[in-house]
Amino acid sequence: MATYSKRPVSDEDSIRNLSSECFEGSNQGSENAPVADWLDPAVMSSDPYPSYERLRSESPIAWAPAFKRYLVTSYSGCLTVEQHPEVFTSNVSGGTMVRALGGQPMLRKDDPEHAVERQAVNPTLRPKRMKEVWADIFERNAESYLEQLISVGPDEADLDRDFAAPYASKNLIDVLGLGGVDVGDLRAWSHAFIAGIGNVLDDEEIWRRCDVAQAEVEAVLDERIPYLKRHPDDSMISLMISAGLSEDQIRSNVKLTISGGMNEPQHAITNIVWLLDRHDETKARVLGDGGLWPSVFDEAVRWQSPIGMFPRETVESTEIDGVRLPAGAPVGVVVASANRDEQKFKDPDVFNVAREAVPHLGFGSGAHMCAGRWAAKSAVGDVGVPRLYQRLPGLRVDDRRETGVAGWVFRGITKLPVTW
Repeated sequence: MATYSKRPVSDEDSIRNLSSECFEGSNQGSENAPVADWLDPAVMSSDPYPSYERLRSESPIAWAPAFKRYLVTSYSGCLTVEQHPEVFTSNVSGGTMVRALGGQPMLRKDDPEHAVERQAVNPTLRPKRMKEVWADIFERNAESYLEQLISVGPDEADLDRDFAAPYASKNLIDVLGLGGVDVGDLRAWSHAFIAGIGNVLDDEEIWRRCDVAQAEVEAVLDERIPYLKRHPDDSMISLMISAGLSEDQIRSNVKLTISGGMNEPQHAITNIVWLLDRHDETKARVLGDGGLWPSVFDEAVRWQSPIGMFPRETVESTEIDGVRLPAGAPVGVVVASANRDEQKFKDPDVFNVAREAVPHLGFGSGAHMCAGRWAAKSAVGDVGVPRLYQRLPGLRVDDRRETGVAGWVFRGITKLPVTW
């Protein structure tokens, strides 16, 4: 698998390409929407949070010409959009996702169609099944890639490359039910699909890589679907088969999960380690009290949401906070900004694991709340990061080497040199 010749796609490429999906849309159609013509895509990719703060202060719902989209940046505005799918549809027009994946996945459907496909995979992703089925598998995978990280050595190890990415990939292979697929193949497919989803400039080479990745995944599914029909298990593919989903539905949703199900836990791991490295007192407290890991995970996802924005589209004329949006308006729900909203969170720019419990939007909200959130909490917060510090109590960021971070729609640390 993944033997074709292609230009290597880095994590930075993937994040920036996927971010480009928000560039689709029509011209401004609102008579009273503020225009945020000062927004700079390069600045947003480097560090979007100062721009978010300005938007929330000046125009929490604004037309952004650089992205051809109305950006909703307040907590209340984002929650309103998510709580009213009858007005803000997930089935956005003109998107590249269907082309990239070769079909329409549940993420681009509203209820009741979305609910049918979502309910098929929910049982294996619930907290009880995480404990009963997947926790031991995550433990095994963590040990395997910890050995890989340690073998690279404290002078050359990169936490993203040597642990977070392969660990997240292997967990996804197991949860999906993809059998003996190689972690490098899954990562290549994920990068190809992400590039395709962001291919608004219609680059033929990106489509070629995406088409090859589709064909390779289809070839795996040609074997795995019949096998899992004969040998059902707890995997997502098996449950989709048992629920009676069509093969087209199964294949589209497998490719959807490949496109996004690796990057978010991967970046959550590196984000937590980076944050703890810069908060010595918090790090000491957490390493002395294992019961704090769930709070660390939750606060890290709030502080820097791996998924920063997702698209919606109005199906009718509507109004949010006094701003009138026309029917067919492309909307960007900027949950990364909502999670730093001063009106909702005290000292929102501070990483505080003792923060008063207030629901954040790092996993979305409503019907489309991330199906994999419990898997991420288990694999990252319960297993992956705690096990890192158990094996390597002196683990720290190696400031002698460069750390890389990119993106705003999907934001993550792409290079994290570590030592111990």
